[in-house]
Amino acid sequence: MTTIPHEPVQVAREKRSWSTQLLVPELWASLAIAVMWLSVLFTAIYGSSIATTTVGGNSSIVPSAIVVAFFAFFGTWVVAKYGFRHPPSE
Repeated sequence: MTTIPHEPVQVAREKRSWSTQLLVPELWASLAIAVMWLSVLFTAIYGSSIATTTVGGNSSIVPSAIVVAFFAFFGTWVVAKYGFRHPPSE
């Protein structure tokens, strides 16, 4: 006579060690994106402005954080594209 268990047998997941978790590319991509936008934040708070004056006497002032945010946007785009991609499964 055989018996059938009521619940299926579950396999315990193996815990990852800290050293293998540091090798996850998504961790480093997320950290890089966070640092880029923190640099935008600190540039907006503590950075100076870009002041220009034309020959006719017109002047304009643009916060330097706008320029840094422009490059952080494209940097985020590139890091996300390559850092969060998954290799094709075979």
